[in-house]
Amino acid sequence: MMTDRRVRVAVMAVLAVLLCGAGMLLRPLVIPDNESAPAVLNPTEIGFTQDMLAHHQQALVMVQRLDTGVDPSIRQLAQQISDTQRVEIGTLLGWLRLANASPTNPHPMSWMSAMDMPAGHDHAAMASSAATTMPGMATMRELDALSAAKGSDAESLFLQLMLRHHTGGVSMAKDADKLIGSGPVKESARAMITEQSQEAGIMTLLLAQRGVQPLS
Repeated sequence: MMTDRRVRVAVMAVLAVLLCGAGMLLRPLVIPDNESAPAVLNPTEIGFTQDMLAHHQQALVMVQRLDTGVDPSIRQLAQQISDTQRVEIGTLLGWLRLANASPTNPHPMSWMSAMDMPAGHDHAAMASSAATTMPGMATMRELDALSAAKGSDAESLFLQLMLRHHTGGVSMAKDADKLIGSGPVKESARAMITEQSQEAGIMTLLLAQRGVQPLS
């Protein structure tokens, strides 16, 4: 009895060694050793995320440069924009860290090639300064003018600049929605379209109440 048991144990040990060796030999065929993990973000998602990060950061600069003595309703709107975009900036930075990508895009809007440009694209809605290719961005001269403006002049200029800024941001997000198949970046772009369109509607009404025309 004891001898038979020892024989069975020895046989099982030999089989285990053989199976282990076979598994090591077959492993490269089943799971390639050089297989890399799938990319967290594709190039389009990285480019959009980088550009929207810069876009959001300028919105915070506008809020910071707004005269503290403006009408409380304007100040409240500015704070709402600041709070929302700060949260989104955190999300955008998190995605770029996961993707091991730079937070700065050396070639803004390069994620949109000419062949990817959606039909009927509204270039007029993408008002941009000579210093950047991102839509809706203010120039340094405009930002300086906002810093110097006071009272009702500051309110009007802030609404004009932020409305153009939001219009450009919505345009970028719509383009990203069309180019990105699925995933969290696409969902975030859609959320930006909704929230910034709503805020743009409010700013349009406030400008109309003041008899001020939006910037072209």
